[in-house]
Amino acid sequence: MGHTISLPASPANSQPALRRHPTRPLMLLEPECTPVIRPAHAPTRLAPVLSMRSALLEWFRPRRFAYPWRSDPPDPYRVLVSEVMLQQTQAARVAPAFSAFVSQFPTVQSLAAASKAEVLRTWSGLGYNRRAVALHDAARLVMRDHDGTIPSDPEVLVRLPGIGPYTAAAVASIGFGLAVPALDSNARRVVCRAVLGVEPSVVPNRIVEETAGDWLDRADPATWNQAVMDLGREACRTTPRCDRCPLRHGCRFVGERPAKRRARQPRFEGSMRQVRGAVMRAVLDRSPATIAQLGKVTGFAADRIGAAVNGLCRDGLVSATRGALAGNPAGRVRLPE
Repeated sequence: MGHTISLPASPANSQPALRRHPTRPLMLLEPECTPVIRPAHAPTRLAPVLSMRSALLEWFRPRRFAYPWRSDPPDPYRVLVSEVMLQQTQAARVAPAFSAFVSQFPTVQSLAAASKAEVLRTWSGLGYNRRAVALHDAARLVMRDHDGTIPSDPEVLVRLPGIGPYTAAAVASIGFGLAVPALDSNARRVVCRAVLGVEPSVVPNRIVEETAGDWLDRADPATWNQAVMDLGREACRTTPRCDRCPLRHGCRFVGERPAKRRARQPRFEGSMRQVRGAVMRAVLDRSPATIAQLGKVTGFAADRIGAAVNGLCRDGLVSATRGALAGNPAGRVRLPE
């Protein structure tokens, strides 16, 4: 006999509970749009969910090589670089930056051999520069600990700097064809809406991961994961574009309108984020530089520049003298080696 997992109700639309069977689950569609997970017998009941696979793959086929990091066969290094770049940055912005980066550093060996200053200058303009430092550190660890070969095991990948569970799963599945679901925010949204009929915020992570694993096309997990991510990026957005979605005839969320959430963005003007960004751009353009020179270029006071430099040093993005860390106008700041 199964047991019930109660899900928090959506503010706009109370959602039903998920009933789970103690044996290995497979997601099925029951009448009246109630998400139910049943045991692996009764495969005919799985058809409504599996039928969406072919529709999604057909939709994805002409998009398969839409981005420069996609190739046949896949290059795990290029997959790794792209996935790190795609953290917190939209694919349209990543595409030209990725091409420039792999042109400069075409292999993990060339990236590991470069200085951090070279890597940061090549990364410049993409933002979130800590990702560049982490990627560089990861490349050096791959050379030191893995004979220059990107690991395929997600449990090994996740130990590298800057690589979390999602990035590890994406590299394993897209780069090596391992049958693991890769759940970024886009894919998570598609799985929850299309199969469970709810928003990701009301579903426990474990249920989302199990559902994604059951829905995964194990014959070609790389294509499947990229298709799901692309769908979330292009159609199943925060505000869904159901008319463009190939899953609209089977999706359990079609026609629903998500509750609008007005997220308050922290003020950027005058914030430490603004100071850090201005200082980092100045150092990339002129290294080494004194606190006084940085103040002249950025227009910020020496104490604020000193505070920004302290944070950038902690993140491994710059090196600085004690005077610079104290905000001394003569203190010097440079890119790391």
